Amino acid sequence: MKHFATLFAALDSTTKTAPKTAALAAYFRAAPPPDRVWTIALLSGRRPRRAVTATELRLWAAEAAGIPLWLFEEAYPIVGDLAETIALVLPPPAQISDKSLTETLTGLIALTGQPVETRRAAILAAWDALPHDARFLFNKLITGGFRMGVSQGLMTRALGQATGVAETTLAHRLMGAWDPARMTFDTLIAGDGQEGSQPYPFALASPLEADASSLGALDEWIAEWKWDGIRGQLIHRAGAFALWSRGEELITDRFPEFAPLADFLPQGCVIDGEVLAWGAGPMADQPQPFAALQKRIGRKTVPKKLLAEAPARMLAYDLLEDGGQDMRAKPLAVRRARLAEIISGLPFGLPLALSPAMPFATWDALAATREGARASQAEGLMLKRAASPYHVGRKRGDWWKWKLDPYSIDAVMIYAQSGHGRRATLFTDFTFAVRDGNDLVPFTKAYSGLTDAEFRAITSWVQKHTLERFGPVRRVPPELVFEIAFEGIQASTRHKSGIALRFPRMARWRQDKGVADIDTLDTLKTLLHQGTA
Repeated sequence: MKHFATLFAALDSTTKTAPKTAALAAYFRAAPPPDRVWTIALLSGRRPRRAVTATELRLWAAEAAGIPLWLFEEAYPIVGDLAETIALVLPPPAQISDKSLTETLTGLIALTGQPVETRRAAILAAWDALPHDARFLFNKLITGGFRMGVSQGLMTRALGQATGVAETTLAHRLMGAWDPARMTFDTLIAGDGQEGSQPYPFALASPLEADASSLGALDEWIAEWKWDGIRGQLIHRAGAFALWSRGEELITDRFPEFAPLADFLPQGCVIDGEVLAWGAGPMADQPQPFAALQKRIGRKTVPKKLLAEAPARMLAYDLLEDGGQDMRAKPLAVRRARLAEIISGLPFGLPLALSPAMPFATWDALAATREGARASQAEGLMLKRAASPYHVGRKRGDWWKWKLDPYSIDAVMIYAQSGHGRRATLFTDFTFAVRDGNDLVPFTKAYSGLTDAEFRAITSWVQKHTLERFGPVRRVPPELVFEIAFEGIQASTRHKSGIALRFPRMARWRQDKGVADIDTLDTLKTLLHQGTA
């Protein structure tokens, strides 16, 4: 863990890209190869499953520190981070261990499913052999909350500098469901045997904040709906048929209606598109709201009733591979034309269609089309340069997402909780309510959208106006009003309000308004009806 802790300290000490890249590149040159593989896995989101619960860790840490559990629980919200709280309360180690990152993670994985006493003894022994900085990292790995402040693109750049392999090639080889416990560093970098069902890195769009007319000539652009579904890649290669989500999750089994495509799509074909719940009932031959698709997302197997209620379809955006040849460097117009040929040759009734291009004669006409996005179950428009290649990640200038303005309502804060990481000393996580007659009904939580200065001012107010404490949560008088922005709304039986929001955040602190000015539950129900009509 020593080398890994040194790397973490170097990365945590700067916000500049160049020093972070240099530190990572040096690590990838010098660290033991198995540790390099695990570091790549951690930085690309492949963390091991949790072997112990947060409740067990709090209890064991209090025991090891010789303090009552209530005192630990009082310290936790003040520190704001469980891993840091544990590292701070533990006594000095009896003897420093020289275990590597690989040995540490292998040991953690082996604890999965073991009796509680076995797991407790192993965790206590590990704590007693690590200094504070390594303990903190170890705790982050246990809890599944490990973050290094490094994007996958930056990590890939550093790996390219250390190995001499092109970044785009590495980005492709690091995609997919490879297992760090079974993968060697040389095999991972060389890509041996990794082609099978492996997806390509997804191209991403930047938000369009300027006027669309600033993009120049109309004939240089292709416009299509920005669909509200699951971005995915459909892959058909020799011996492999797979559907991957943008989060690098293999979701083939969750969408069995796509299986017949393996009989008709040409081999060596990779299609980028959006998976949507489609048709059924009164919404025949059109997308269903995202809420219908969401019912299927967390299921490994889908019951027949749900398959009938929310059948899936992919609307295809792009062709990344054709006949086994990488098409990403070719212009989008060429890729899209070939994609149209492939789809037009498929039998009728298969769940794959071309995402339609929106015809437009002027930018104003396209803006008018965009206003009707929600009626088509879309979030807005995508604008893509017809000559653009398929980039790795987000490259500004060629692909833009021109989303509709979010929904927004005014609500009052009724609960506050401290944040995590650098905002651990501030109250940043709030629960909001709307009016329902004379009552206040909680309907959502939000933790982003304000400045640090605003969070500091709110924190000072919360500390002076706390009515009750429930562990880390404070109940406050309903006085502070905020504009809450969100992307979507759906009915929910799990919430007292009967409403659930998509991506809620605080658009602004409405210091000009009081609780009498906030919106009502009926306002939310009206938005719900409009969104599902």
